[in-house]
Amino acid sequence: MGRIVVTEFVSLDGVMEDPGGSEDFKYGGWSFEISRGDEGDKFKMDETLDSSGLLLGRVTYEGFADAWPQRDGEFADKFNSMPKYVVSSTLKDPEWTNSQVLDGDVVEAVTKLKEEQDGDIVVHGSRQLAQTLIDNGLVDEIRLMVFPVVLGTGKRLFDGVSDRKAMRLKDSKTVGDGVEILVYEPAN
Repeated sequence: MGRIVVTEFVSLDGVMEDPGGSEDFKYGGWSFEISRGDEGDKFKMDETLDSSGLLLGRVTYEGFADAWPQRDGEFADKFNSMPKYVVSSTLKDPEWTNSQVLDGDVVEAVTKLKEEQDGDIVVHGSRQLAQTLIDNGLVDEIRLMVFPVVLGTGKRLFDGVSDRKAMRLKDSKTVGDGVEILVYEPAN
């Protein structure tokens, strides 16, 4: 049985929009302005190497598919080779290696994916998908890398979640220049 893990870069005020600077956001690239240090880099590397697949919304998938195939190194090699599952009603023929589209009902498709796959299936970015998965109790773990900056505007991870969700802090640590890594799991 697979686990769905949502992993996000967020600002102190919960903004997750455009941490890498590839979108047209007023503060795009904000996460690169603050060092997460060697320990933070190791956390992301370990997370990636321990992943059995990526689960992405179309917009995040298209950004990743544009960026990662041209990169090399251990992290990029893992991203490029592992299975990628894309939730989309419009994408029909994904070109990035080892990608397949999950169409139809998202909850049914992801439930089936969890039953058929082993290991951590990791959601990066993909705000609407993450919110849907959280809303429907399909997320087994949330990993937040909280950067010490208040952006004041932007899309927030939990703005679209429809109801209260009790979570339990599983792990936390401070890395780099005050970046907090917080790992949560459902409390029930």
